Amino acid sequence: MKNNYLFLLLLSALIVSCSSTNNLTMNATQPAPVYLSKQVQRVGIINRSIPDKKYEAIDAIDKILTMEGKELDKEGSEITVESLKSELEKTNRMEYVTIIDSVDFKQYGIDQFSNELSWEKINQICQQENLDAIYELSFYDTDSNIRYKAVTSQVTNAFGIKVPVIEQEATVSTLIKWGWRIYDNQEKVIRDVFASSKGITLTGKGINPVKAFETIKNRKDAVLNISKNIGIDYTYRIFPYTIRVSREYFVRGTNNFEIGKRRARAGQWDSAAELWLLETKNKNSKIAGRAYYNMAIINEINGDLDQAINWATQSYTDYNNKLALHYLNILKNRKRTNQQLGEESQ
Repeated sequence: MKNNYLFLLLLSALIVSCSSTNNLTMNATQPAPVYLSKQVQRVGIINRSIPDKKYEAIDAIDKILTMEGKELDKEGSEITVESLKSELEKTNRMEYVTIIDSVDFKQYGIDQFSNELSWEKINQICQQENLDAIYELSFYDTDSNIRYKAVTSQVTNAFGIKVPVIEQEATVSTLIKWGWRIYDNQEKVIRDVFASSKGITLTGKGINPVKAFETIKNRKDAVLNISKNIGIDYTYRIFPYTIRVSREYFVRGTNNFEIGKRRARAGQWDSAAELWLLETKNKNSKIAGRAYYNMAIINEINGDLDQAINWATQSYTDYNNKLALHYLNILKNRKRTNQQLGEESQ
């Protein structure tokens, strides 16, 4: 068995060392999940999620949850819209951000999207407040449940001896659910309808169920902290974002590819490209095809997608490099993405 393991290890190392390509990663900018024209500069935020829950308390623990829960949804939703306002202002993306407070917009006791506001109503608000668009926290809801069980713990008595005691362990699970809309009054389009949820679980111990629950009263702080992040995170749905993408490039075929590999690993990509360019004139079509492919890579790294597409096209059409066809599709898709990014920046 040991010999078999060593054989597989050596075989894997041999395969890796003999691979004709290496991987690289680079940043690629993606369009914003939500398109909102740069002309939208003044926005209002409406909180339609103020709760009016009714509870039927069964025991002492449920009473604690009830008393806290009545205000938790209200506080959580308010912190959510306040953090959205604050974060939008920090980004300097908007000229003006305001929270609009009116009972006319409220929906009570629901954990799903409220009815859309009419464009007549949206336009009326925007004219009154001199706004271009409306953010709506359509719903915000917390659901909690508690479980408890008897557990054995060790405590030290007055004589310094550890003795077993029975305690109650309480576990409170809270699910936070929320939903957003964005009304673009300039174009009369709902730009986004977004819903999500997040759960938190806290545990505490005590001599009885009530005492156990009292040890985890920081549940409220945890919920409010998440609520703040909900507003912050939603801010960035109108912004492009960066991801890491992986690419393969050729490192074998001639001595120039070997040297180019070492230069690339050292971050000297343009210097490596000088050697790849020389190999595009190689009489061996397989080598030339690899060189054309690598020239596409360096042009993408340098941000010239049109030239990258030209090099990749020739690698496939003139030299039948199969990897180049797959890469060509990636480049064309990235060019479409960049065009979309250009439209978003206008």
